[in-house]
Amino acid sequence: MIEILKILEKDARADPKEIATMIGKSESKVVKAIADMEKKGIIIGYKTIINWERAGDEDIYALIDIKVNLDREKGYDAIAERISRFPDVLSVRLVSGNYDLSVVVKGKTMKEVAYFVAEKIATLEEVRDTVTHFSFKLYKENGVILYETEKNRRLAITP
Repeated sequence: MIEILKILEKDARADPKEIATMIGKSESKVVKAIADMEKKGIIIGYKTIINWERAGDEDIYALIDIKVNLDREKGYDAIAERISRFPDVLSVRLVSGNYDLSVVVKGKTMKEVAYFVAEKIATLEEVRDTVTHFSFKLYKENGVILYETEKNRRLAITP
């Protein structure tokens, strides 16, 4: 099962027949294993990694660190779930360090993202503090390098 997941994580379009050959199992067993993992919620979906900069997308991404106040009624899960419901939010993680949650947000402009943080996140009763970091360039996403290495343009010097 783990072997199949690792292959699909690298290439969601991998054909079950190819996977079967790679791991030494029958195609029918691979198809069944994938269906079982989808049914159990182990495989939640399939995603394409896109270099949005090359595609001409001008959206802004920001990482927002959030400190929260916990009470007896609400824990991290409840607060993270509430923040996750905003359509602007791409991911929410519970993290260690000076902040409790790390949130990735997408917007059309820096002003739009700043407004979202000020009006939607900072106003939540449980939120104590936020720090916003705007992302200017993405170099690697989900293990995939999004740029090509430049070839050395310098001329070789010979003695």
